[in-house]
Amino acid sequence: MSQDKNEWGSNLSFILAMIGSAVGLGNIWRYPYVLYSNGGGAFYIPYIVAILLMGIPFLILEYGVGYNFKSSFAKAVKKINSKWEYLGWFLPVAVFMIMIYYSAILGWDGIYIILSFFKGWGADPNVYFTTTLLQSSDSYMGLLQFIPLIAVAMLVGWVIIWFISHRDLEEGLGKVSKVLVPLLFVIMVIIVGFSLTLPGASIGLAELFNPDWSLLGNFEIWMAAFGQIVFSLSLGMSIAFTYASYTKDDADLITNTISIALANSLFENFAALGVFSILGYMSLQSGTPVAELVTQGTGLVFVVYPTVFNVLGQWAYVLGPLFFLTVYLAGLTSILSTIEPLSFSIQNKFGLTRSKTMTILIIFGAVISMMYATAYGGSILGFVDTFINQIAILFGVILECIIFAWIFKAEKFIDFLNSKSRTIKLGKWWLLIVKYILPIFISIVWIGGMFDVIKNASFDQMLFTILAAAILLITTLVFTVLPAKNPEWENTEERV
Repeated sequence: MSQDKNEWGSNLSFILAMIGSAVGLGNIWRYPYVLYSNGGGAFYIPYIVAILLMGIPFLILEYGVGYNFKSSFAKAVKKINSKWEYLGWFLPVAVFMIMIYYSAILGWDGIYIILSFFKGWGADPNVYFTTTLLQSSDSYMGLLQFIPLIAVAMLVGWVIIWFISHRDLEEGLGKVSKVLVPLLFVIMVIIVGFSLTLPGASIGLAELFNPDWSLLGNFEIWMAAFGQIVFSLSLGMSIAFTYASYTKDDADLITNTISIALANSLFENFAALGVFSILGYMSLQSGTPVAELVTQGTGLVFVVYPTVFNVLGQWAYVLGPLFFLTVYLAGLTSILSTIEPLSFSIQNKFGLTRSKTMTILIIFGAVISMMYATAYGGSILGFVDTFINQIAILFGVILECIIFAWIFKAEKFIDFLNSKSRTIKLGKWWLLIVKYILPIFISIVWIGGMFDVIKNASFDQMLFTILAAAILLITTLVFTVLPAKNPEWENTEERV
C-alpha cells in the first residue's frame, strides 16, 4: 500500500470532505425538531455554548492526534498503548454499522426522487410509506418478506459508493466532495428561498423562533444542545481523526476546525428556515396547528414533505425533486465518510490496497444491508440506530477522551498546533475542556441514554440491542486478534 494514495490533494478537499461528513440527514430532519422542541430561539444559547465548549475543542483534539500519527485510528491507538488496540477497532466497526443502515435510508430517498416527479406516493403519503413501500411488519416473520424495490434502490446506492470510494482518495472522495458539497448548499438555498415565499411561512417561523426563556434553567435543553453537536459534527466517530491523517503537512487544523463547525451550523440553521416555512404553509392550508405537524426522522422526510407537495400545485414538481435530491446528496456525503475509518485501519494492518479493501467492505455491507430491505427492516433500523448512537458511539467518545487527552497527553502538541494556526491559540482552557469537562459531560449523556433505552425499550428492541452489541464486540475482537500482514503495522512515525 502506498501512502500517497491516502492523502488529500489540497486543503480544500479536506475541508469540503469534512463538511460533507458533518452535513447529513440529521441536519435536515433532526435539527429543526430539536431547535423547536427545546425553547426555539432560547435554544441558541446552549447551542452556541456547546459548539464553543465541546464541538470545536473536541474536533481539534481528534484532528491534532490524527495529524500527528498520519495513520489509521486503530494503528494510532495501538501506538499510544497496545492494550487499547481493541478500542482502535471498536469505533471504526461501530461507524461502519451506521453506514450499513444508512444505506437503507439512502435507498428510500432514491425511490422518492423518482416518485416526486409525479407525486407517486398518492393522496395519503403515510399509508404509502409505511404500508405500500416499507410493507412494515411488527413480527419477526417480516424478515422473510423481501421487498425488491427497496433492495434495488439500496444496491444502486452501494454501487455509487463503491464507484467513488475504491479510487485513490483525491481522485474519488476528494473530487466528488468538491462537487457535491457546494451543490448541496446551492440546492438548499433554492429550496429555502422558495419556501420563504410561501403563504403562511411566517407562521412556521414564528413558531420556530418563539423563545421560551424559562427552559434555559432546564437541564434537558442543555443535554439536547450538546447531544446535537455530538451527532451533527460526528464527534468521536474516528472520522475526523481519519480525515486529518490524510492532510498535508502545512494544514492549519485549528482554522479548518472553525470553518467546518461554522459551515455545519449555518447549513442546519438554514435548513430549519425551509422546514418551518413549509410547515407554516401546511398549517395555513390545512388548519392544523404547526405543533401537531412537527416531527423528526423519517416521518418528516417521507410523510410530511410529500403531504405538503400534494397541496403545493405545479411548484411541487420542481421543489419535490430538488428536496429529495438534497437529502440524497446529504446522505451520500455522510455515508462516504463512514467507511473510511475501518477501511484505512484494515489497509494499515493487513497491507491491502485501498481499492481492494473498499470493494470487500462494500460487498459485505451491501449483503448485510439486505435485511433492511424486508418488511421488518424499518424496525431493525430503529433498534440498531438507537444502540449505536446512544450507547456505542458515546462510550467510544468517553474512552477516546481518556486515551487522547490523558494517556497520549494532549498538552504535548499544543505548541505545534499553535505554530500553524492563523486564528485562535490553544492554552490551558483547551486542556481543561478536553481532559475534564468533556469526559464528565459525555459520561452523563451516555448514562442518560443507557437508562432511556432500558426504560423505554420493548422486548424486540432489547433483543436486537443485545444482538447488535454482540456483533460489534465480536467483530472488534476478531480484527484485534488477527495477526498483522503489513510489516509497517508496528511502525508509526509521530510528528510531535
